[in-house]
Amino acid sequence: MGKGGGCVPSKKKVPSSIAAEATDDARAHDAERSAPIPIEEDQPPIGSSGNATSEVSVSVSHPVEKLKIFIVFYSMYGHVESLAKRMKKGVDGVDGFEGILYRVPETLPAEVLNQMKAPPKDPSIPEISAAELVAADGILFGFPTRFGCMAAQMKAFFDSTGQLWKEQKLAGKPGGFFVSTGTQGGGQETTAWTAITQLAHHGMLFVPIGYTFGAGMFKIDTIRGGSPYGAGVFAGDGSRQPSETELALAEHQGKYMAATVKKLFQA
Repeated sequence: MGKGGGCVPSKKKVPSSIAAEATDDARAHDAERSAPIPIEEDQPPIGSSGNATSEVSVSVSHPVEKLKIFIVFYSMYGHVESLAKRMKKGVDGVDGFEGILYRVPETLPAEVLNQMKAPPKDPSIPEISAAELVAADGILFGFPTRFGCMAAQMKAFFDSTGQLWKEQKLAGKPGGFFVSTGTQGGGQETTAWTAITQLAHHGMLFVPIGYTFGAGMFKIDTIRGGSPYGAGVFAGDGSRQPSETELALAEHQGKYMAATVKKLFQA
């Protein structure tokens, strides 16, 4: 062994042809180092003959994972759920995004819901646990009002996020609201406004829609729910269903939230 642990070079003279090949190999190696990184090609399957063929393997491109907007809601009579489904359409309409519907757990027993004539819940929409919120890139929360504030079912869900708050797992995530109320003075704004405290304690970013819906925000010829805080519907005694304008506002909010999240990811 020589100095530095290297092998002692041979004193035999290297043939010129071999030296030329070594020089060419070194140049090729340097060229490979300076070339762009090649796209990986599929390797021949294990156990193949290994014979050279004229076939060119084609690399398989993996689909880019979409950003996810969770639409998390509570709906007793289906009004908020109708907004949520239309909101998903808005999110899905933005390239690179997927809206995912979830409902929060029910806190009322089945016999009470039957007495209140609440319809059965759509089994295709799963319940969400607090821990699952971490996987979202943005969250839209929907709920009906109870005396100008969110319904107890949604409040119970927020109360279950204590561990996420302790670890600040939701800090920096964009969030928004959409609501349902019984009357015009029943909390279209206060229901969302009083919910902002939930986002604030988690360090989330509140994303209101403002007046980005344009002329639709100023229509007064027909009853229309919604406010600068988010989409909304007037349920009345429960028999009134969302109008096309209210549904269009919900779809707009889905698009607006996705566009906002996109800007944050591009920043």
